[in-house]
Amino acid sequence: MAKYLVIVESPAKVKTIQKFLGKNYEVAASNGHVRDFPKSQWGIDVEHDFEPKYITIRGKGDILAKLRKEVKKADKVYLATDPDREGEAISWHLTKALKLEDKKVYRITFNEITKNAVKSSLKEPREVDMDLVDAQQARRMLDRMVGYKISPLLWVKVKRGLSAGRVQSVALRIICDREEEINAFIPQEYWTLDAKLNIHGEKRPLIAKFHGTKEGKLTIGSKEEVEKIKKEVEKTDFFVEEVKKGERTKKAPLPFTTSTLQQEASKVLNFSIQKTMRIAQQLYEGVDIKGQGTVGIITYLRTDSVRISEEADKTAREYIAEAYGDKYVAKDTSAAKKNPAKIQDAHEAIRPSDITRTPVMVKESLSRDQFRLYQLIWKRFAASRMNPAVYETISVKIGAGLYRFTSSASKVVFDGFMSVYTNDEDEKPENNTMLKDIDKDTSLQLGEFDEKQHFTQPPAHYTEASLVKALEELGIGRPSTYSPTITTLLGRRYVVKENKNLYITELGEVVNSIMKESFPTIVDEHFTANMESLLDKVEEGSVNWKTVVSNFYPDLEEAVNTAEQELEKIQIEDEVTDVICEECGRNMVVKYGPHGKFLACPGFPDCRNTKPYLEKIGVNCPLCGREVVLKKTKKGRKYYGCENNPECEFMSWQKPSTKKCPKCGGYMVEKGNKLACANEQCGHSENKPSKEEAEES
Repeated sequence: MAKYLVIVESPAKVKTIQKFLGKNYEVAASNGHVRDFPKSQWGIDVEHDFEPKYITIRGKGDILAKLRKEVKKADKVYLATDPDREGEAISWHLTKALKLEDKKVYRITFNEITKNAVKSSLKEPREVDMDLVDAQQARRMLDRMVGYKISPLLWVKVKRGLSAGRVQSVALRIICDREEEINAFIPQEYWTLDAKLNIHGEKRPLIAKFHGTKEGKLTIGSKEEVEKIKKEVEKTDFFVEEVKKGERTKKAPLPFTTSTLQQEASKVLNFSIQKTMRIAQQLYEGVDIKGQGTVGIITYLRTDSVRISEEADKTAREYIAEAYGDKYVAKDTSAAKKNPAKIQDAHEAIRPSDITRTPVMVKESLSRDQFRLYQLIWKRFAASRMNPAVYETISVKIGAGLYRFTSSASKVVFDGFMSVYTNDEDEKPENNTMLKDIDKDTSLQLGEFDEKQHFTQPPAHYTEASLVKALEELGIGRPSTYSPTITTLLGRRYVVKENKNLYITELGEVVNSIMKESFPTIVDEHFTANMESLLDKVEEGSVNWKTVVSNFYPDLEEAVNTAEQELEKIQIEDEVTDVICEECGRNMVVKYGPHGKFLACPGFPDCRNTKPYLEKIGVNCPLCGREVVLKKTKKGRKYYGCENNPECEFMSWQKPSTKKCPKCGGYMVEKGNKLACANEQCGHSENKPSKEEAEES
């Protein structure tokens, strides 16, 4: 009979850890959380110092019953849930749910699921850390307050079972703000000018880029400016003014944190944030490796630290010296830019649990996606212990009268960490072989010019990866919250994803508008970041968790009470349209569904007729003259199209205007408080007319 019971979170870990510990240990899983707030009740006793009410999660009764039987048979109980706040809270809930107060109970944690790590953790047991538990309780309670108090107001406003979340609402606002920036963006014209210069004895010309004048850099804003520069330059001789040769280094990357892994896996492997975390969890919990059995091949995947243990660092350097040579081993490693307010540093960076377990060795034992993610993690960690790459550089400044052109080249002379890990930027050194033999006596003859027109680009739409980066930089959320936050936004259809980009839906705009109007503090990024900092201080033991909760609640309650009164006044009624229901003859009304507005017969349930809602915007189609209507893609992104579609193919992401472009005669679109020509080659823009001016015209 087993003397010791080890309780983990995931059933996937049971087999792996059981194999490490032998017959004296029984390993069982709690399947995650076992207690939480009741779904149908508030669950927080405000009158009695915000005491939380926890109940057994539905469906967990049988699991707890089995665990209680195992507890009775065991002399000692080890709680081995995940090594973070949430894992600590699960261990504490288990002590309550299993009534372990009279048992010998120990908390153990391990950063990797390997035999050495698991056995070492048993030698260093501790008590449940109540500071970590309280930090998680505070987070859960704050989220409960926001969701439980604000969500019903959204139902009143939008007439649907929507939800508001503390971190989710800030993320939604960030996406909305970027969408407004993009819609208001007016492209600015600029030109580039290259001179192709012939060198005696060389077949290929030297390409020199226009830089400016002696005084400094100059931006070319129009075709006229290009022609002026060309005319002046053609009259003068080109000469080599300055040649600079040098060396630059490119530092090795830091090992992965949760955020940087999510970003890199999105960019390199095209993985969604959710997929990255799911596969990383599999690699951490254990995979069956041929000849080695089931073993966790990466360390814990939820971390914002780049710290590496001394043992892992030493092993990595020894491996690199043997596999690549001593000159590749870094004397010291790149230091992270530390921000104590944002980094918990609770455990190590994400790395392979054994660097000698190369991707090639485990390829046959892993699925394609598991292999690709493991290879990315392995290469990044190996690179982080290696020397920088070294480039030999040369830059030439070329004079032509008043103007200056430049040409540069670089060549890798020592690949360093790039022998293991490269990205798109690393793989594109400037290769202009003409430069190596150039000096001040080199004769240059102008061949021809190559001028190109460009337009400045608006800020990019957020992707999952860039949103995670923004949340991390702002100090909003923590490694464990990024994936569920984005999943919720997509699941609620506040945001849709098309070709990696995140676009706000009509539903998302409505919810964001309400939150900004009635709960500006909740969606304020600085307030939310400060709240994360307070939770970190609870974890450190310097702030009481109930102080954080009790300070937050009164302001929230006051905002909810105020919003309840205001929202009742602006409650949305069904908008009656002039569209007649073909089935019963009634005027159809506008309703809201999960995908936004649609037309429905008011005779429901007797008449169930529905239609897509096509909102006319009072503008005639530039192609065929019919009405332009507001439409949505299948995923819910708004656009403007002709009501005569598919016969007429007109569409625009920006709202068209009735005004024609005075420069080219094309149609104009609204961009914030400006009107801009839809033809970017034209580039004309002007202020949007006021309401009075529009009515007069």
